[in-house]
Amino acid sequence: MKKILGLYIYYRLKLKSQEKKSKNSGFTLLELLVAMIIAVLVIIPLLGFMLDILNTDRREQVKLITQQEIQLAIDFIGRDLQESVYIYDAKGIQAIRNQLPYSTNNDRVPVLVFWKRQFQENIIPFKTSKSSRKQDDAFVYSLVVYYLIQNNANNNSNNIWSDQFRIARFEIKDGIRDLDQPFKADGRPNYMKDKDGNELVPDKGFQRYDLSGSGTLEIKMNNWKKDPNVNYDLRANSPNVLIDYIDKSKNNSLNPVDCTTVFPVDRLPADKQEERKQAQLVPASNGNFAYPGLNAALANSSFYACVDIDNTSAKVFLRGNAYARLDPQNNAYSDNNRAYFPMVSLQVQGRGVIGIK
Repeated sequence: MKKILGLYIYYRLKLKSQEKKSKNSGFTLLELLVAMIIAVLVIIPLLGFMLDILNTDRREQVKLITQQEIQLAIDFIGRDLQESVYIYDAKGIQAIRNQLPYSTNNDRVPVLVFWKRQFQENIIPFKTSKSSRKQDDAFVYSLVVYYLIQNNANNNSNNIWSDQFRIARFEIKDGIRDLDQPFKADGRPNYMKDKDGNELVPDKGFQRYDLSGSGTLEIKMNNWKKDPNVNYDLRANSPNVLIDYIDKSKNNSLNPVDCTTVFPVDRLPADKQEERKQAQLVPASNGNFAYPGLNAALANSSFYACVDIDNTSAKVFLRGNAYARLDPQNNAYSDNNRAYFPMVSLQVQGRGVIGIK
């Protein structure tokens, strides 16, 4: 009897030990569910916090990139304008617009149009001794046009531009005449040659302004005509895009400044003040000097200037759209997201003088 009782107690103790090990060897389904719920409650807020940090960083990067591009663009335009000898106001652009390239295109508008002295390095040869020969620098006149261009709204894979506006620069320049032999045997102008033997002739369509005769400088410059015998070569002289993501928004908060606060007209005769007031703002969307056939969408003050033709001066205004980099669909300006629309301005006076050889 004792032996049987001992065996019973032994096996009962062994069974309890196995049950205890079985309970400590894993989790029940309920325990796993509770753990998962706790983990979700902790991880989801952390993920949201991390996503918010990443989105904030992306937004700040987009704003910074756009601000830098806008500043670089207006600095480039400012340096270009410093070399100008004459800047057209709205009256002048209206007068010569048909002489400019793309005059019938409705997707772009000329904003800044000016003449400048274009520097040409190491062009004119001269002797420094009996055995050596070096080259001197030269200047030629060139016509520069900055266009505000409406991008294609069809954002497909072949379109490299945004759904906003862009700015492109067009330039044609004069050739460099050979001062020792200005004319060839047949009477045609004789031009210098580059190191490869190519003549440095004027760009196609180029014709220098004519200052002969009577009349004011404004009248003479507004009478400029392109070379009537040669069409522009828009492959060799295609406009170079300066910047994309120029804002296309239209908003009452984005109206252009009153140009008379930049360049007062009260110094002019009374009969000239109203005309000059209307002519200062370029591009002109209304008034006596409005551009014929101007696309109304391009008259949104994202790229415009106040021009003083008497002092060869201009104040340029530029506005970008960083929000379009984040949302290609809903990116119009509003007072709530104004931080994404950097605005810059720069006032420049041309250092060149008309008539310098």
